[in-house]
Amino acid sequence: MGKASRPTQLWLWIAVVMVGLLAVAAIGLVWQTQQREHSLELELVRRQQAMQAQSAEAQVLAKQAQDAAREAAAKVALLEVRLSEVTVQRGQIEELIQSISRSRDENVVVDIDAALRVAMQQSALTGSVEPLVSTLKQADERLARYNQPRLEGVRRAIARDLDRVKGESMIDVSALTIKLDEVVRLVDELPLRAQPDLRKNGARAPASPASAGKAARAAASAAAAPDASMPDWLKPWMARWDDFSERVWVEAKSLVRVTRIEEPEAMLLEPEHVFFLRENLKLRLLNARLALLARQFSIVQGDLQGVLAALERYFDPKARRTQLATSLVRQVQQQARQTDLPRPDNTLAALATAAAGR
Repeated sequence: MGKASRPTQLWLWIAVVMVGLLAVAAIGLVWQTQQREHSLELELVRRQQAMQAQSAEAQVLAKQAQDAAREAAAKVALLEVRLSEVTVQRGQIEELIQSISRSRDENVVVDIDAALRVAMQQSALTGSVEPLVSTLKQADERLARYNQPRLEGVRRAIARDLDRVKGESMIDVSALTIKLDEVVRLVDELPLRAQPDLRKNGARAPASPASAGKAARAAASAAAAPDASMPDWLKPWMARWDDFSERVWVEAKSLVRVTRIEEPEAMLLEPEHVFFLRENLKLRLLNARLALLARQFSIVQGDLQGVLAALERYFDPKARRTQLATSLVRQVQQQARQTDLPRPDNTLAALATAAAGR
């Protein structure tokens, strides 16, 4: 019995030891577990604090982000407003540019149209196509520099009108007025029929008294030569008498001249009448000149016809000055005719079309 209790006690001690070891191990495990829980709690607390700090920081950042978002939204709204304003301004600027471009085209068209109408008036006043031709050339050069495709039709119309206007023949009023002025200057120098210039007309001039005396003395000596019965002392007296009588006869013949007058009234003009005749002739020429400048060709023809009639009636037709004056008057009378002024109708129609925007 004593030997049987010993293994039991051994096993008991072993069991106690095992229980103790288990208890120690359990206590160690519990302590280790508690340590781990404590460390975990500390870690959790630390992390919680970190999370709280991060959360606070995140809240601050979120608030800042919200503020920034609000500012950005405000800026975006402001930019949208400004963008809309810029868009409106851009549209207005584009409309203004288009308006300026249209107004520039319209100004060019209006300027050319006005210049052409002024040139037509100048051509009508001067009777020359030069103002119209010059204006058409200037308009073509201006459109060439402007280089606007919309106005190419105007340039083509200008080219057609320019060729047509150059082919028209107009009277040169300035040249005709110069001829009339020359006739006015010659009026005071025109010889009358009552005072013909025989030397200039090619007529035979009367012999001078000296030559006539010589001829008379020669004839007297020839006639007296055969008379030999005349005393010698009487011969010188007879020669002197013949010379004296011949001189008297020559002087008497020079005082009287017989000519044929086809216009008797031209010989009956008194000196004051001659003055008024020349002045009346000048007035007719000046009136014709004014009518020529006013383009009243019927009045010009009537006045010049009266001038020609006066020249043929009262002035010597064989005198060089009379012939020159008559020739100048006839030239003016032939050239002073009514002519239609060419109109640049094609150009005016093209300008009207361009001004209408078609």
